[in-house]
Amino acid sequence: MPAPLAVFRALADPTRLRIVALLRQMELSVGELAQVLGQSQPRVSRHVKILADADLCDRRREGSWIFLGLGSAAREGPLLAAIDGWEDIAAERWEIADAARLAAVRADRVSAAEAYFNQHAAEWDAIRSLHVAEAQVEGAILDLLGDDPLGRLVDIGTGTGRMIELLLDRATSAVGIDRSPEMLRLARAKVAKDGQPRAELRQGDMYALPVADGGADTVVIHQVLHYAQAPAAAIMEAGRTLGEDGRLLIIDFAAHDHDVLRERDAHVRLGFDDHQIEGWFTAAGLHMDATRELRGGELTVKLWLGQRRPESRLLKAVA
Repeated sequence: MPAPLAVFRALADPTRLRIVALLRQMELSVGELAQVLGQSQPRVSRHVKILADADLCDRRREGSWIFLGLGSAAREGPLLAAIDGWEDIAAERWEIADAARLAAVRADRVSAAEAYFNQHAAEWDAIRSLHVAEAQVEGAILDLLGDDPLGRLVDIGTGTGRMIELLLDRATSAVGIDRSPEMLRLARAKVAKDGQPRAELRQGDMYALPVADGGADTVVIHQVLHYAQAPAAAIMEAGRTLGEDGRLLIIDFAAHDHDVLRERDAHVRLGFDDHQIEGWFTAAGLHMDATRELRGGELTVKLWLGQRRPESRLLKAVA
């Protein structure tokens, strides 16, 4: 944590205060910040560096883009409370103008997402036609997770961010992780559309997640595992992130013989059976808590829920 003097020096500039206010509402790229602030990207980058050095913002590279979110110092409640409690008529005028331009950024993201889905609608529809409706799958997800709070949610292979959209109300925070910068931009359009300050989106690999050991309470892998070259390693890595009593929910296809999906849609695995998933859960220190099968169409959708075994933590500590 930086010294208080460094934090307040970093905030002693109207533009940097505006940047913190904007990042409280949603993650933004440097280019989007420049658009909202009406300043050049080099100038905004200099302000961002000062904020980052004071741990007031985080920078993450995704392809050729750099996305920004609040740093740990800016997440400290007393600091934000002090900013909120300071009445400044001039600052309020900036906030109104910034809010209007931020709405335009959100609209641009939504427009880009809609264009992408319109372009690729036939591909998604071809797969969806083979199995039960997504609404039925999502209903099963909610039912299997039950009414208990989800705590810290991690969505691996978040894609368009639909799982975060579905589950965020029951989580204290959510992190969506995906390798594809393009998919993350689509997810941001969905997650930021209504303003979701408790949700983060990060570029990362399912085999090396940007999540600390025990940093998650609920992990979801939704229709991703069939793309994995090493599904056992992906489940092991997901298990690493789970805290005490943490749960891992996998939603994917039951084993099938539709080989066309390998060629047409780059599926590496043609579904999974219970024995495979249970073995991988056991290796990751999880026990199979529940399963659900949704038949309909040519493909069967399966849900597997694993839970951290308390003794696995003890064994790891002894080792």
